Amino acid sequence: MARRSTPLLRRLLAPSPPPSPTPSTPLAGAVPRRTVTYMPRPGDGAPRGVTLIPGDGIGPLVTGAVRQVMEAMHAPVYFETYEVRGDMPAVPPEVIESIRRNKVCLKGGLATPVGGGVSSLNMQLRKELDLYAALVNCFNLPGLPTRHDNVDIVVIRENTEGEYSGLEHEVVPGVVESLKVITKFCSERIAKYAFEYAYLNNRKKVTAVHKANIMKLADGLFLESCREVAKKYPGIQYNEIIVDNCCMQLVAKPEQFDVMVTPNLYGNLVANVAAGIAGGTGVMPGGNVGQDHAIFEQGASAGNVGNENIVAKKRANPVALLLSSAMMLRHLQFPSFADRLETAVKRVIAEGKYRTKDLGGTSTTQEVTDAVIAKLD
Repeated sequence: MARRSTPLLRRLLAPSPPPSPTPSTPLAGAVPRRTVTYMPRPGDGAPRGVTLIPGDGIGPLVTGAVRQVMEAMHAPVYFETYEVRGDMPAVPPEVIESIRRNKVCLKGGLATPVGGGVSSLNMQLRKELDLYAALVNCFNLPGLPTRHDNVDIVVIRENTEGEYSGLEHEVVPGVVESLKVITKFCSERIAKYAFEYAYLNNRKKVTAVHKANIMKLADGLFLESCREVAKKYPGIQYNEIIVDNCCMQLVAKPEQFDVMVTPNLYGNLVANVAAGIAGGTGVMPGGNVGQDHAIFEQGASAGNVGNENIVAKKRANPVALLLSSAMMLRHLQFPSFADRLETAVKRVIAEGKYRTKDLGGTSTTQEVTDAVIAKLD
């Protein structure tokens, strides 16, 4: 008994070792583990079909990067690829049918002609599939220097009406009339989506962006709809801001915004301003969603097809579409794959060794893609 108690006594008298790190104080660089596992339903691991539209300009480069990363992760998705160009008169029927069947699409940018010519295929897809909500998440990426810190803004934009209704005509020579259409139905459903998003993602505030001081009926109807929906979510703060003041406030104090809900045109402008503040359009994910279908793409539209120089040198930034793909994987209920992809991208950005020109580096698309694959858990 004495022989066994002596080592025990020594252990009791020895100085206490430093406490082990707890989940609340993780070691630097350590990835916290989940405390509750994701329990899939039977059959959830079956591979899912995704319609892939490489698109124009840098589109084939960045969608190619996504395919490589998905293959490296052995993600349970397979792609049905269709060649669609922005100068086509319409989206081919087989592409629409593929998206209806798969319910999910990943696409690169489609160039939209300025002025005369064919109509926007992006708009055709949104209207054909009733993708009424566009979402862009603008946030600071650790390790990427920006003018402002603590930026984490979600812009939710009505996607089917407003100035994008496409109702234009020449009244008399030299006089053109363009109609802005705002409906109670579309305003209510985008407001409901914004508040539901805030509720499900533990967001604290929803800001409605408008120009009701001038467009009193159209934007007034939008605001009225937002106010009615806001009453059903008393735990979420609601406020309103005029769009021109909103842009100034975004540049001055972007950290004051959380979720923003907007009519169509304002959302496009606000999302691109927010993206520029938080690191550029090349790193901002986004998507378009409706009741039955979703299309994931680069979040901010500015520069989504790049230019000939970037394409020729193969230096397009794949980060935005990779993060959009993580959003897509969560939408498909593959959260573990989404976490792995997002974590790998953030590790590459934080390390700073591989960055494309828009982020201050000289890397090619392939070099960034290879770096992300190397960082996968």
